[in-house]
Amino acid sequence: MPLMSLIVILIVVGVVLWLINTFIPMDPRIRSIVNAVIVIAVIIWLLRVFGLLDTLWNIRVGRPY
Repeated sequence: MPLMSLIVILIVVGVVLWLINTFIPMDPRIRSIVNAVIVIAVIIWLLRVFGLLDTLWNIRVGRPY
C-alpha cells in the first residue's frame, strides 16, 4: 500500500473520530471506550499493513518445537 494512501486513510479516520467526539452527544465513559476501540482497530490495521501482525502471531511462548 502506498505511503500516501496510508496517510490519507489515517487523516480520514482522525477526522471521523473528531466529528464523532464533537457532534455526537454521549457519556464521557462511552466516548472514551469508542475512542479506545477505534485507536486499537487502527493500530491492528497498521500492523497488518506492515506485515508485523503475522510475525507477532508466529512468536512461540515456552519451549521451542
